[in-house]
Amino acid sequence: MGRRPALLILDLINELIHPDGKYAGDGYFQQATERNVLENAATAISRARAAGIPVIYVVVGFSPGYADLSDSSDLFEGVREDKRLELGTWATEVHSSLAPAEGEPVIAKRRVNPFLGTHLDLLLRNLDVNTLLLTGVTTDLVVLSTAREGHDRDYRVEVLEDVTATADDELQQAALKLIARTAKVTTVDEALPA
Repeated sequence: MGRRPALLILDLINELIHPDGKYAGDGYFQQATERNVLENAATAISRARAAGIPVIYVVVGFSPGYADLSDSSDLFEGVREDKRLELGTWATEVHSSLAPAEGEPVIAKRRVNPFLGTHLDLLLRNLDVNTLLLTGVTTDLVVLSTAREGHDRDYRVEVLEDVTATADDELQQAALKLIARTAKVTTVDEALPA
């Protein structure tokens, strides 16, 4: 069976990778900048579109009022009080340099795993996708979770490491090492040649 990929843009949202985002000071903006994530993501998106590869955006966020936010999550502690990650606001929009083209899906998730409680798997199956090309912030959370879940749902998974970042380099390297156990770690140029 041939390779039928989709490019997933995971949580490349203002709250995480814009200098004015509320998580910018947690290292995500700095690491994404140092790793040229926005520029590399733009290249990946452009090449995918040119090749007819579906581009699918996933954004993390919560409904106004935060009824869908788990009180048991240490990861999302303080989100409600700080009014972070509210869907429908600038915070959860895809960074403007990577804006979705007309018709490209944007899936909102309420947890780390983008398959949980969303129609992502249905969309991928309807597009006849068998290979996931993963990009995003954070490598140790959404990218790792998507790689493992994709593997267990019988997708081939390729992580474009030059379009990933997390809070610091130590976490980045540890996450990539874990990801390599269930996915191929690659680059934009390898996965989407010019």
